[in-house]
Amino acid sequence: MDASNTQAFDACLREALAQTREWTPRWIDKLRDALYQREGTVASLQEKQALVEARTTLDGYRDRITSRFLEYFAEAVHGSLASEGGSGRRLQTLSFDELELMGDEQVQETVELARVQQVVKMAADEELVALNTRMSSAQGHSRVRPEANPLRTEVVIGALMRAINGLHVDPVVRSRWLQMGAVGLGSELQKMYAHLSRQLDGMGVRPAGYNLIQAPDVRSPPKAPVHTESVTADSVLGSNALLTLDHLHQLLIGNLDQSGDRPSDQGVSGSGNAMVRTLAAEVVTFMLKRIHEDKRLMPSVRQVLLDMKPALLQLARSDPRFFADRQNPARRLLDTVTARSLAFTSEQDPGYEPFARQVRGIQRALEKPGADLASRFPKLLEELTQSQALAPEQAQARGLAVKTLVRVEQRNMLAERVANEFRARTDFERVPGVVRRFLTGPWAQVVAQARMDMPDTHSGDLSPSGSAAMRYTDMLPDLLWSSQLAQASRNRPRLIKVIPGVLRTLREGLDSIDYPRDQSEAFFQALMGLHEAAYKTQRPEMQQEPPVSLQVEEDLEPWIHPTEVRETGFMEDAFLESTTQPSFQDTQPMQRDWADIKADMTEKNQAISVGTWVDVWHEGQPLRAQLTWASPHNTMFLFTAGNGRSLSMTRRGLDNLLANNRLRVVANNGVIDEALDEIARQAWINSSKGG
Repeated sequence: MDASNTQAFDACLREALAQTREWTPRWIDKLRDALYQREGTVASLQEKQALVEARTTLDGYRDRITSRFLEYFAEAVHGSLASEGGSGRRLQTLSFDELELMGDEQVQETVELARVQQVVKMAADEELVALNTRMSSAQGHSRVRPEANPLRTEVVIGALMRAINGLHVDPVVRSRWLQMGAVGLGSELQKMYAHLSRQLDGMGVRPAGYNLIQAPDVRSPPKAPVHTESVTADSVLGSNALLTLDHLHQLLIGNLDQSGDRPSDQGVSGSGNAMVRTLAAEVVTFMLKRIHEDKRLMPSVRQVLLDMKPALLQLARSDPRFFADRQNPARRLLDTVTARSLAFTSEQDPGYEPFARQVRGIQRALEKPGADLASRFPKLLEELTQSQALAPEQAQARGLAVKTLVRVEQRNMLAERVANEFRARTDFERVPGVVRRFLTGPWAQVVAQARMDMPDTHSGDLSPSGSAAMRYTDMLPDLLWSSQLAQASRNRPRLIKVIPGVLRTLREGLDSIDYPRDQSEAFFQALMGLHEAAYKTQRPEMQQEPPVSLQVEEDLEPWIHPTEVRETGFMEDAFLESTTQPSFQDTQPMQRDWADIKADMTEKNQAISVGTWVDVWHEGQPLRAQLTWASPHNTMFLFTAGNGRSLSMTRRGLDNLLANNRLRVVANNGVIDEALDEIARQAWINSSKGG
């Protein structure tokens, strides 16, 4: 971000806060007037009294609402800048699992938030879109990033909800404030956004451009034929009002009844709860629709899953929330089928044809008539799980890879502690950088390996192998002294005496970890050059100590033995920062925005989670693989390809592959999870339109 843009951005934020101080009292006046006018139009005495209460309560809390909102809005703006779009709930962030854990009051607040956002968005969206283009440009982004705008509607509404929710007022009063004030809030934001856009334009900030998403490449599967039972979004959700956030929440917690005033057994006892069954059928239908549209799955698998609709609808009549229970055999069967399907990028891939035949067999087994439908799922799940299990030799290889990577992580972490011990030495900073980098890199690995190989000290074993770690560290004073020209040149007899032992110990240590000699040769040449210069110096009394170097050693890629490379399928080129290999720039396989996924990664402080499917460039071609294991400290990652082959890499290697677009996230959540999250999102949207 250049200086002019920085000044424009800061000035825009200051102006936004100033504008908000002006329009907030005006908005409260408009809300009061709206409540007063509504009092004169309602016929119900009860409703009139409720409106009077809302208006008089507003008068009493007016100053507090204003001050709290301005305070929280300023905090939210700065918090949003720090978290790159983390402030304020968006529709995409509500998950199915989260809804199940909510209380009734939380659900009501969420519905209110959705309704306010819907109204405000309709009023201010056009001006906000224009402001986003300039705010992105002012922040140094060449492309528009709406989530990076700290003044977006989610931030404003989030601050307002926080200010109002913190007051001790009746929830009904709060709801009327939000309902009656949404239009006025949208109007005020519309004016402010237009004003800020004009200000940025006047300061020379040009709009950023929008990203153009290109069509998927030729490897993407063709669109599946539309099945006769497939449904459109309108037929699923169009005019049916059952799928609301409140109804869905009540279904998930087992508290939905046709009359709505008593707990329900959800039809298990044959109570005939029509509303429960109808809503469950809606969820199942919507879920299958989302799966059928998911291009990451093979077309034939999508079609078979859609053909399971009659069986799943029948199951929903007796177990209306089976899809929400991760341990339910039917849910697990759907998870297993969709997860396995992600392993294939083409119907010609090895192993796909038998998998597709088995899935079709499952569908046929489920469509047979009979009252034992629910009992079929566990057996079918067991058969599918057994058929997809790794072959014994593959399981053994994977176990060895995990064991090896655990050892690699332990050694690397110990090597880092060893490197810190080296850095703490008083004579460390005075040696040339080439020596420092060697000590904190390869030699720290040598000492760490030797310490791990040391026998139990209580056994009294003092053999050469048991004392190797001690010898490798005892050599340090001679190495560090001989590397300093001013010191070594003053005592050539000592230099001649220590050099052979230092070189012998260095080579012994590097050989102990199978460190390639061609990689260490540059260091030995540099070291011998230092020794030769010290030996040839004629006037040592004129030498002075060089100034202490403040250069920080680079973090080197952790060392991994050649045998460990073979055992784990380690990608030695994963840490390369540039490559001539192709990348995935012309495809968009993820169902979620990359910005959302990256935000999740940052929040969880890890790159990707176990279970994530990726495409990775390996040996000149894309390979579909799943992250099946991460080390305890998230420094080593093991991927398993569809054919059972293992690939491993370090955290740095994973980050570099992502940064260079050589590793692409295909799915970081289960397909069923994403479909159910979309159902929760749709229920929220439906609720926002409920008035």
